[in-house]
Amino acid sequence: MKNLLITGGSGYVGSRLIIKLLGETNLNIINYDISLFGDSHLPKNSRFKYYKEDITNPKKFEDAITQNNIDTVLHLACISNDPTYELDPNLSKKINYDCFENLVKTSKENNVKKFIYASTCSVYGISNSPNVIETNELKPITDYNKYKALCEPLLQKYLDNNFTGIIIRPATVCGYSEKMRFDLTVNILTNYAYNKGYIRVFGGTQSRPNLHIDDMCDLYKMLIIDDLKKYSGEIFNVGTENLKILEVAEKVKSVLERKLNKKNIDIRVEESADIRSYMINSDKIQKTLGFKFKKTVIDAIEDLCDAFEQKKIIDSFSDKWSNIKVLTSMKENKNKNKVHKDIF
Repeated sequence: MKNLLITGGSGYVGSRLIIKLLGETNLNIINYDISLFGDSHLPKNSRFKYYKEDITNPKKFEDAITQNNIDTVLHLACISNDPTYELDPNLSKKINYDCFENLVKTSKENNVKKFIYASTCSVYGISNSPNVIETNELKPITDYNKYKALCEPLLQKYLDNNFTGIIIRPATVCGYSEKMRFDLTVNILTNYAYNKGYIRVFGGTQSRPNLHIDDMCDLYKMLIIDDLKKYSGEIFNVGTENLKILEVAEKVKSVLERKLNKKNIDIRVEESADIRSYMINSDKIQKTLGFKFKKTVIDAIEDLCDAFEQKKIIDSFSDKWSNIKVLTSMKENKNKNKVHKDIF
């Protein structure tokens, strides 16, 4: 029986993945996460342990590895996406980059056999090419992209016959999760359409690669379970549909009209300073590992509509569903406390 440690397992993808793994495998799962964005949704299971700890604390991380005889680490923890990262660049760099090498080194020194790193496809920067592959030059345009990219060679330099490493560059994930996020493109637009009757599109011409959360979890399951020694050090793009933001909005509108008979959904296009635009090619992971994408953006929109209809998501415009809003609130409270201390 394998013992798996997931950093960031309380998040949007991690929480969905943990439920899947508990139901479909016999893995013992340790979630190592400070859980800035909440943890009430986590499951209760005899094969699941929760370490509410900070990945920047080397002693606590090593304890979690050694106490549970961990053989595989899946590293998901980060301050994710550009706007959220830029709220507190120092904290974000500390979490996303400064502690990364220690996580890898500690894992290797304590007999972990496999380390899977979730990078991001935004490391490519801006590109009009529809065929961006893993060997394309990296041109990160933000610190979030830059430090995600810089972690990749840090993992690769520690790899050997006894320590396997796999790097993936996922697209923007979409669809329903027990820990929802409504600061991701497909999810945002569906939320607006379903709950407000219109869709706000900022810019619209920017292209984004997309990835259904169930496909993301299926891939992680495969990477965790399969013997990947001969692919150690490899990097894989992971995404399916490359769509312009306006095209996503049109798909959302179409699904709600067809599935729920919601008419007259207005698409409101507004100016945007966000110039991020890129498309990726994911042929490599399909040909090399035999992975098959099964779901689409349409499936993600339908899943979200079902969740709304079934009342699985309440008060979807609450700050708790948006990482950037949660961190903004935390930062404001921190500043208020600082002012209070300075005065008194």
